[in-house]
Amino acid sequence: MVDRFIAACDGAAKGNPGPAAWAYVIADSTGVPVRWQAGPLGHSTNNIGELTALEQLLLATDPAAALEVRLDSTYTRDAATKWLTAWKRNGWKTAAGKPVANRELIQRIDALLTGRDVTFVYVPAHQVGGDPLNAIADKAASDAARTQQPAQGTNADLPTPDPSRTTPSRRTPRTTSTSGGSGDSGGTAKASPGSGSGKARTIAARFPGTCPCSQPYAKGDPITRVGQTWGHPQCAGATS
Repeated sequence: MVDRFIAACDGAAKGNPGPAAWAYVIADSTGVPVRWQAGPLGHSTNNIGELTALEQLLLATDPAAALEVRLDSTYTRDAATKWLTAWKRNGWKTAAGKPVANRELIQRIDALLTGRDVTFVYVPAHQVGGDPLNAIADKAASDAARTQQPAQGTNADLPTPDPSRTTPSRRTPRTTSTSGGSGDSGGTAKASPGSGSGKARTIAARFPGTCPCSQPYAKGDPITRVGQTWGHPQCAGATS
């Protein structure tokens, strides 16, 4: 029996909602990838993709072995570690009294976590020199969302992350164990154009969206301020 797994899981939605998928990659105790899998979800949201990826990972690993889960979704991490106790105590209502979104999926995850030794490690997405397992899971989920075809493999045929979708890392991983707590979902992180050089700052999109040119961009694609919203860097000059 394996004493400990290291794994990463990720979800993707091209449009959010849009063509969506989930993926995970499982490594040995030293962090060397062993196997991976991805699956389509049809038209769905990024959050459902992220949660489904965690559910599928838990189903695919030995519940008797310790598991370290690396993920770039604070929503999934907090749903599994911070909010469950309060949600159950409140009859599956949020702190604002609203029904918990994706309740059935979160309840299945809760059941799969019961009695298991699972640690969650938050890793920023699309970072130069970032977490390699997260990058593989992200690529597998993105490919499955685009093709709507399932895929799986071993260390011999790992999905290759696109280096053009990375940006310099400014944050360090944060580790969270499965424990009860209270809270509610937070907002989307924002960035503002840079100053000093006169050139708009380009960042990696945290969520999929649509540029003012009406063409979509995917999670992780480079975006910048285009008028009052975000869009393709090449479209920035068109609105100035």
